[in-house]
Amino acid sequence: MLLAIDIGNSNISIGCIRGDEICFEVRIATDRARTSDQYGVEIKSMLEANGVQKEDIRDCIISSVVPPVFNSVWAGVYKIIGRRPMVVDSSMDTGLELCLDMPSQAGADRIVVAAAALERHEAPLIIIDMGTATTMEVVEPGARYMGGVIIPGIRVSLDALTGRTAQLPAISLGRPGKVVASNTADCMRSGIMYGTACMLDGMIDLMAEELGHSSAVIATGGLAPFITPLCRHAIISEPDLLLRGLNSLYKRNKKAD
Repeated sequence: MLLAIDIGNSNISIGCIRGDEICFEVRIATDRARTSDQYGVEIKSMLEANGVQKEDIRDCIISSVVPPVFNSVWAGVYKIIGRRPMVVDSSMDTGLELCLDMPSQAGADRIVVAAAALERHEAPLIIIDMGTATTMEVVEPGARYMGGVIIPGIRVSLDALTGRTAQLPAISLGRPGKVVASNTADCMRSGIMYGTACMLDGMIDLMAEELGHSSAVIATGGLAPFITPLCRHAIISEPDLLLRGLNSLYKRNKKAD
C-alpha cells in the first residue's frame, strides 16, 4: 500500500492507495509549529483510524508547497514506516515537458495535478485546482506543460474582505438564492461564489483566445464542487486528482528494490 501525502498551505492531504484504488483520504491542518514526532503520531493515528497499520505501508510519496513543514512531515513518516519517502520535484520523471522560464520553481502540487489530468484526459487541457490558492494549469498536446495562473483562493479573498472591513461579517460559503442579493451576507456570498465562477469563465475564454483553441477543462480541490456548477463552461470534476497524480508519479519513478 502506498502512503500519499500532499502538504498544502492550509491542509495536509493524506491517502492510502492499493494498486490504483484510493482506500481512503483524510485532511489535517497544516501547522508550522508541529515537530516530526507530532506529525508522525498524527499520521499514524489517521492510518489506524482507517484500518491501516504501519506494516501495511510499503512506501510513501510526498509533495509540498510549504518548506518549513516538509522536513517535519518527511521525518515523521520515516519514523513510522522506516523508509525514505519519495519527494515530488521538477527533476523527476513527470511525463511532462515543463515549458517554463524556471522549471525548478514550479509548485509540486501543480505538477502533480497536471500529470494526473494528462493520464486521464487527452490534451489540450486546462486544470483548475481550488485550494488556498486557485491555480489554472495549461497542458498542450505533446505533454507540454505551459504554466498558467495563480489566483487568491476563495477563503483567502473572503478572509481579506472581512478582515479589512469594519461592518462585513464572517459568513459561511453557500450558493445564494440570486445574484442580486437583498441582505449583506447574501451579497457577500453572491460576490464570492458567482464572482469566482465568472472569473474562471473569463480566464478560460482568455486562455482559449491566447492559445488559439479551446481545451477540455478539469477541476479539482475542496472548493471546486461549490463553484464549478455556477460556471458557464463545461467543467469535468476530478475530486481525487491529487492523490491519483501522486500514485502515477510514484509508479513512474520507483526503481526496483
